[in-house]
Amino acid sequence: MKPPPSTPPTAAQPMERGRPNLSVFHILNMCVGFMGIQFGFALQSANVSRIFQTLGADYSNMTLLWVAAPITGLIVQPIVGYFSDRTWWGWLGRRRPYFLIGAVCASLALFVMPNSPTLWIAAGMLWIMDASINLSMEPMRAFVGDMLPRTQRSLGYACQSLFIGIGAVVASALPWLMANWFGVANTAAPGTVPDSVKVAFYCGGAIFFLAVLWTVLSVREYPPAQLRAFAAADGEEVDPAPNAGQRPARTYFTIGGVSLVLGLAASALIHRFIEHLDKNLFLLGGLGIFFGLLMLLAGGLQQCNRRDNGLLIVMADLLNMPTQMRKLAVVQFFSWFPFFCLWTSATIAITAHHYGTSDPSSEIYNQGADWVGVLFSVYNLAAVAAACALPVLVRLLKTHRAHGLNLALGGLAFLSFLFIRDPAWLVAPMLAIGIAWASILALPYALLANALPYDKMGLYMGIFNFFIVLPQILAASILGFLISTFFGGQTIYAFIIAGLSMLLAATLSLRLPEQT
Repeated sequence: MKPPPSTPPTAAQPMERGRPNLSVFHILNMCVGFMGIQFGFALQSANVSRIFQTLGADYSNMTLLWVAAPITGLIVQPIVGYFSDRTWWGWLGRRRPYFLIGAVCASLALFVMPNSPTLWIAAGMLWIMDASINLSMEPMRAFVGDMLPRTQRSLGYACQSLFIGIGAVVASALPWLMANWFGVANTAAPGTVPDSVKVAFYCGGAIFFLAVLWTVLSVREYPPAQLRAFAAADGEEVDPAPNAGQRPARTYFTIGGVSLVLGLAASALIHRFIEHLDKNLFLLGGLGIFFGLLMLLAGGLQQCNRRDNGLLIVMADLLNMPTQMRKLAVVQFFSWFPFFCLWTSATIAITAHHYGTSDPSSEIYNQGADWVGVLFSVYNLAAVAAACALPVLVRLLKTHRAHGLNLALGGLAFLSFLFIRDPAWLVAPMLAIGIAWASILALPYALLANALPYDKMGLYMGIFNFFIVLPQILAASILGFLISTFFGGQTIYAFIIAGLSMLLAATLSLRLPEQT
């Protein structure tokens, strides 16, 4: 018998079929928490550059400060995914404990961030905030895969995209709303964050917690035995061999050794030409060294027969990603690179190129910075509308073609920023970027979830996050160098680089096989 919307079947109920279809009301309750998560993420992406610049950062070290977010995600998400696959905390369930704890920590960080007295305290708060957001975000993506049958996952991730858009629309415009609707001061003394930004962060912290709490209290999870029964009914392997997918120790040693040597060589080369290269390039060498050490450690664990170790399991599953996931990973890489360019460069690029100022204490700069927040709301509002249309577009074009079309619109929009002079007209490309954003947040996950084993949904979602994080680290490493070396320090050209990357992602998306 089909369960009522707010009550999934229990393990005691016999199941001859896979997961039952859930009502739209139930799916919406599952996704409300993502609206809160996006309040934190949107306030961060639209205002952290402003806070950093107010506290004395310039573009040469802005991307280095921003790299806190992707590095945190690189570390936190696979760890959280690994443990959430193995968790059952009584009435809180499997995934909900993680996004509840993350919501508490992120909300507290949102209260502290705009009151940071120095640049490096603000950078530290960004690390804490992003770690907390990731603690909530990854389990909530896996949550949809746990709860919904294959036929409803596109709808589920579209609903997530809808709530992400709603949260981002309001959160991105909050400083502007505080200044223009409620009369909160929009300027402050040099080195001090305006009250409009502070109050916006306080509101965002409260909404983050309350939205996640709504999902925690309104939705029950399927217990492990029930998920196992669903997987068996769907024909999935529920008792894999104990060492399935693990490679010989020499494989890890070879990959780790090559990565370590390349990382050390890159770091030495950058150090040799440090006067001519951007210091952020050290991130590339550091990433190679870090990955190499992890692989060498995984090889040592395999050699010592420690095959149940979490690190070894993560490294083995990274090397054994399903084919569909590998192809999606490349598309994700070139889709997310443009958005890191947008988040780190928008305020600096638009205030300089369209408003003609780089003085963060000036009134015209703060007007431009507020307009950037409004533009972020525009692209997120477009994402809300696009999320509602995605299921229809998918039925007409198939998922991979719909995704490619949306990415192509976003790529052309990024290119147009260089040629539009009136900031008011930037609304038009932001609408197209919003369509691409809605697609990025929904369609790859719908394709991915159907290709993953039920008992590793969280872990593989965390590994998939690598291909969101790595392009952001790459952008943090090379963007400042490219802008200063080839474009005379004109940050607006970051949008050209972003547009070309997204057009490449669109082309690659069209080559994806359609998942049945």
